[in-house]
Amino acid sequence: QVRLVESGGGLVQAGGSLRLSCAASGSIFRINAMRWYRQAPGKQRELVAAQTTDDTTTYADSVKDRFTISMDNTNRAVYLQKNSLKPEDTAVYYCNADIETRLIDGGFSLTSWGQGTQVTVSS
Repeated sequence: QVRLVESGGGLVQAGGSLRLSCAASGSIFRINAMRWYRQAPGKQRELVAAQTTDDTTTYADSVKDRFTISMDNTNRAVYLQKNSLKPEDTAVYYCNADIETRLIDGGFSLTSWGQGTQVTVSS
């Protein structure tokens, strides 16, 4: 009923920039929060950045002052601007959202995940 699709991943040199996008579609009444997670090989998935509809943002210490999350609730999208990239930022990046579905489809509250997009930062 709800789908999140990420885009914008790729290969970039250390010090470079990349912008990830995530678009939500389906039976959406309201999006309450959107987040970016990442998972590096052999490591647990970790929260990178989050934004709620009141524009409150949260960042992992490792990305503060380098990454910026921006949520466009009108277009049901979230972006992650990543600057000053480091090799340790290499990971699969996942979009995540807290969504309320339309009443006609049950009015459920759920958390949806995208399929992920690979970001590789070369040294």
